[in-house]
Amino acid sequence: MTAHSQAPHVAARRPVPRVGPLAGIRVADFCWMGVGSVATRMLGDFGAEVIKIENRRRIDRPRLLPIYKGEVRNYGEEIADADPNRGGLHNNYSRNKLGITVDMKTRRGRELVDALIAASSVVTENFAPGVMERWGLTYERLDELSPGVIYGRMSGFGHSGPHAHFKSYGPIVQAVSGLSFISGLPGREPSGWGLSYMDNQAAYYNSAALMMAILRRHKTGQGAEVDVSATEVGISMIGPDMLDVSVNDAVTRRPDFPRGNRLDDPQAAPHGVYPCAGEDRWVAIAVFDDADWERFVQAIGEPDWARDPRFATQALRHQHQDELDEHVSTWTRHRSPRAAMELLQAAGVAAGAAQNAEDVNEHDPQLAARGTFFELDHPVIGTARFEGSPIRFSRTVQHTWRSAPLLGEDNHYVFGELLGLPQEEIAELEAEGVI
Repeated sequence: MTAHSQAPHVAARRPVPRVGPLAGIRVADFCWMGVGSVATRMLGDFGAEVIKIENRRRIDRPRLLPIYKGEVRNYGEEIADADPNRGGLHNNYSRNKLGITVDMKTRRGRELVDALIAASSVVTENFAPGVMERWGLTYERLDELSPGVIYGRMSGFGHSGPHAHFKSYGPIVQAVSGLSFISGLPGREPSGWGLSYMDNQAAYYNSAALMMAILRRHKTGQGAEVDVSATEVGISMIGPDMLDVSVNDAVTRRPDFPRGNRLDDPQAAPHGVYPCAGEDRWVAIAVFDDADWERFVQAIGEPDWARDPRFATQALRHQHQDELDEHVSTWTRHRSPRAAMELLQAAGVAAGAAQNAEDVNEHDPQLAARGTFFELDHPVIGTARFEGSPIRFSRTVQHTWRSAPLLGEDNHYVFGELLGLPQEEIAELEAEGVI
């Protein structure tokens, strides 16, 4: 789809003056996938003019990956002929951004990017190490083009050290940082932390680092190169385990550790996540003392097994958790997670449904009250729901002005109105495949 064929949509979705604490900041954004795109989304949410730079010859993978509105596909199931404007991940990652296309393999394409950088005050990227250097876009070069520029770099291992050239995704970062090794059930192999948890976690560190650099520049006038290592972000999350190993000479993996969902201090039991009615449905339950236990027993109907001598005290219940968990699981399997949660909470017992995507979007009253999700219209997928920022300010609001850009949607605006190219030249660049 060319920019000309998108003209009706472009007319209705033209950029608007941005408001918010980052208004006036223009970001030349090379980021792709989640770890970079979520970071710059935060900037766009609060006023920055984020210009997403893409290449039609190498489509950003979230454009080609599910979730697709109205379809059910497996995550990671890339579709070769997918419409690059339908991908749910892309549309969630890139709201409030402009979108341009440039072929960086062409001399003219690199000249256009140089001009855009010169008109920007922040440049971001999360390519494999070495890509920006091959294009000659070092920090020194960027600072020549845009004096005082902030250069935000996001990678798995950082851009220095013996592993700087390694490529990574979230699961690799989780394993290398030690997160995967300390997760799981006692006596079993590590279970990991889901598919790409660290992509999103590192993205928020990236956002914070960029905003700190912007604040520093406001105070000093000096730019900076910001180099965020996702692996080091992961390491920052395992502080208690590192302290246990270094101070107590503990071994990270041993027959009783990781503990899974069990708690030793205090000795809580039952304490775990228990299966419920339905496929892969669960409820978390925590009983901390004898008073909790009595409330729990009454709430579940005072079954005979609850008076087993092995469960007479909190210490005994903790000692016999395997047997206790079997009984609790028998009770939870006949109830939905929400029904079990509401029954136990009403009795004063700590319990919470393990929510899936439907629960979070449709049934959670707290998220509904906070307005966590909101709807935006999109010229290809129509009206769809998106996640908002998890932050509320008394005076600052998220400025949501548009859903994610179509591929190359803002070429005419950026190259024409911002960089001053005549429409005839833009048409030639389109015909030559430069943009």
